[in-house]
Amino acid sequence: MLPNVIVSVYILALQLRHCAADLCNWTGSGFAAGVDSRIVLQVRLRCTEGSVRWVYPGQAVRVVLEPNLSSARRTTVCIKPSPSFRGASVFIERAGKVELLVTDNERPEQVFCFRADGPQRPAIYLQASPQRDGAWSRRAMGFRYELLGNRSAAPNLGHSGLQTSCQPCNDTELLMAICNSDFVVRGYIKNVSHHPEHQTSLVEVSALRVYWQRSGVFEQQVAASGLSRSVPSWHGHIHTLLQCHVKPGDGEFLFTGSEHFGEAWLGCAPRYKDFLSVYQTARATRRNSCDFPLD
Repeated sequence: MLPNVIVSVYILALQLRHCAADLCNWTGSGFAAGVDSRIVLQVRLRCTEGSVRWVYPGQAVRVVLEPNLSSARRTTVCIKPSPSFRGASVFIERAGKVELLVTDNERPEQVFCFRADGPQRPAIYLQASPQRDGAWSRRAMGFRYELLGNRSAAPNLGHSGLQTSCQPCNDTELLMAICNSDFVVRGYIKNVSHHPEHQTSLVEVSALRVYWQRSGVFEQQVAASGLSRSVPSWHGHIHTLLQCHVKPGDGEFLFTGSEHFGEAWLGCAPRYKDFLSVYQTARATRRNSCDFPLD
């Protein structure tokens, strides 16, 4: 803990120099700080998603996120380091404290999320590691960011990246998932591929109905039915952790989950007939959290 504290105090003691940026994205150079190693570049971004790209990284960059989210008191910030992210660490500043979020040896394909509650706007520090020869390094690093409101399934995320539970959802969790998830679709598992290098699995889904989705993860296709008419269907992929040991299964499922940087991540996924039983029982006793369309 002591090294992190020393670094945190050191960062806060540095001078800040403001840099120009558009509302969502920033691209800048370490040369902007000049030869003064005490200067930290400060950038303010006002969108709910965007990117930061730092070329010739020097000392540090402080990114303040100030989106127009007056209706969302509880906000979650997620960042995804670029594939070329090397030689830097990421710190977060919230509630007056600075915490280490991403170290230099983390896998860049991971997604890191943190809560940003309270009146103060969250800030992200990108600190370059010292170069042995003291020369400017010809490299670029950065990250994509997104801010999520209460509707997203953000509690499944943490400092160590995605933390999806592999246990089946109970009735209460399922009833909340159909109301709060970024996507809810009904369909079949077409294929499952595993990727040990990323510790993830990819579920290919053929969906009969998309009840809603935050972005265009599931795309509509038109397939011939053999009866001189077209039958609409949807196709998409859902990510989950390799440790969940997802396998192809027969039958119809209701898939729910969260979306991060254009990717769908699996939440609750009961068989559709089991979901119907749970929802109809809850609606009969007025325990359903929201109304869900039934076919």
